[in-house]
Amino acid sequence: MGILASVVIRQLAHAGTEAREARLRQDLQTMRSHIELYKIHHNDDLPGAGTATFAQAMTGQTDINGAVGTDYGPYVERVPTNPFNGLDTVDVSGTGTLGDESHGWDLNPTTGAFQADDSGTCADGTPHSTL
Repeated sequence: MGILASVVIRQLAHAGTEAREARLRQDLQTMRSHIELYKIHHNDDLPGAGTATFAQAMTGQTDINGAVGTDYGPYVERVPTNPFNGLDTVDVSGTGTLGDESHGWDLNPTTGAFQADDSGTCADGTPHSTL
């Protein structure tokens, strides 16, 4: 019974990690597509480039200049929580270290890349921050 229990527990733990990886990939895809839509509506500016913060720009309504307004949005109901570090904040400063887990996500203000800000790796060895 003990051997069987240890095998089952390992399989359940592995399944949990796979589910979190799938959620991470889905959240990245969703946020990236909504960020692109935001850029289309806001003259190619990224969310958080105006007077509204990233979270305000994505979950509220903004005007064409990225200020709180009524022209566009909301793009998402909420910023998702990174399933590996439990954070839903987004670093848009461009000065943080990707993978330091200080935020849930990172939006590079120069390239527009939206990435996970955790130090984990996928089952295939790919760092979460490079997905």
